[in-house]
Order: sequence, then structure tokens, then C-alpha cells
Amino acid sequence: MQNQLEALLEEAHIKLSSLVSDLLGVSARRMLKAIADGGTDPAALAALGDKKLRATPAQLCDALGACAELKAIYRRLLKMFLEDLQLIEQQIGQLDQEMAALLSQHPEAVQRLAEIPGLSVDSAQQIIAEVGATAATFPSGKQLSSWVGACPGDEESAEVSRSHRSPKGNRHMRRILNQCANAAVKAKGTIFEIVYRRLVPRLGHNQTIGAIAHRLCRLIWIILHRGVRYEERGPSVSTNSKRQRTTRMIRELRKLGYRVELVGTAA
Repeated sequence: MQNQLEALLEEAHIKLSSLVSDLLGVSARRMLKAIADGGTDPAALAALGDKKLRATPAQLCDALGACAELKAIYRRLLKMFLEDLQLIEQQIGQLDQEMAALLSQHPEAVQRLAEIPGLSVDSAQQIIAEVGATAATFPSGKQLSSWVGACPGDEESAEVSRSHRSPKGNRHMRRILNQCANAAVKAKGTIFEIVYRRLVPRLGHNQTIGAIAHRLCRLIWIILHRGVRYEERGPSVSTNSKRQRTTRMIRELRKLGYRVELVGTAA
């Protein structure tokens, strides 16, 4: 959907995508809604952007300059696009609520998984829906990784390794793990960021993400199967960042209807 929006803006000579990292983010959406509603002043539209944007007001004005003479057809198409996006988000929210209701008996498992860097409440729910609240079907993390297809292959002939390509597995789980791995390596001060920086010069981005996804998969099995919590081993994790992440996760859990109780100093 983001690619379609970017193509529409490019055709209308609006260069917003070169300055905003997320076209579907809150800041960009405010500007796009104003354009769809008939906004023509680039300066006024640029003022709707968040102050945290790296782009300067002058750069935003330049990127939005075509709005002064934008044809009505582009405004209508943009408005229809934003309405479709809002409908899809409402439907996703309804499905998230349904999933939370089905997993209401396992709130602690969801919370434990959501504490892992790169994972969210949504991805934790999807993982538990696939493997169960205790991953009891899989006797070991290695077997879970093999079932997912997140482990390196071992194709040999005459004791010579021919390929390390990962086997085919559960495509849905593999997609979730790859997305979580991409998010985990961006979390500052975590062990995943350290491992990524160590491996990426030798393996490249894609293979390194595959290696991180494999680590995440085995970590998920340990947390679910043994009922333990994630402990960060990275060097730069501050108390403040932990508190912010915990607060955000609890807010997401309560929004979905989970009952979360804060205990002792962990609160």
C-alpha cells in the first residue's frame, strides 16, 4: 500500500517520500490529509510536520511546492486512498481484539514474549497462535527452528557441504521472525545490535538477519517452554529505556483487553 501511495505522490510531483521515512506515519498523514482536503500553501502544510523530522521546513516546503497547483483528481485519489487505509486499520484492530480474546487465558506468555527486543504484543500473539503458549509440540528449540525453516540447511555430498540454504518451513512464522529480527537489530544497546554489527561485514544484511531470526526462534522456545523471562545482556540498556519499553508494552496489552498487574520494583 505504501508503494501505491508513493507512486501517486510521484505522479503528482510531491516529493514527500524523500524526506519522510514513513509515509503512513502520523506526521506524514497529517500533511497528506490536509492536501486531500484542499490545502495549497506549502508552508502551512510543512508546519503540520512533526518537529522531530530530520527535514527542515524549507525542505518540506520545496517537496510540497506542487500542492499549490495540484489537480483536483489527485486530491480525490489521495482522499480515497486515506479512507481505504483507515478502513484497513480498523479491520486490523478488530482482528487484534479477536485474537486477544482467544488468547485471554495466556496473558503472561504474551507479555514474556513481548519483552524481547524486536517483538511487540501483536507479533507475540501471532507466534503463540502458531506454536502454542508453551511450544509443547517441539521438544527443543532446534526442532522449532527446523519446523519454522529458520535454521541453516545442511546439504552434503561425499562429506562436502553443498548448500546452507534454509529449508522450507512455516512461511508465516518465518516472515514474523524476519520482521522481528530487523526490528531487534535497531534496538540500541541490545545483544542483537552487537551480533548484527559483528556478522554483517562477513555475511551481508540478509544472511545476518536470517542468523538473528534463528537466535530469536530458539530464544522464543526457551521463554515459552521453560516459562522464563527475557534478560537483556547488552551493555547500553538504561533503566529509563527499560521503563519506557515496559510502559509501552503494558499500554498495548491493556488496549487489547489483557489484565496486567504491576508487582514490586518491576513496576
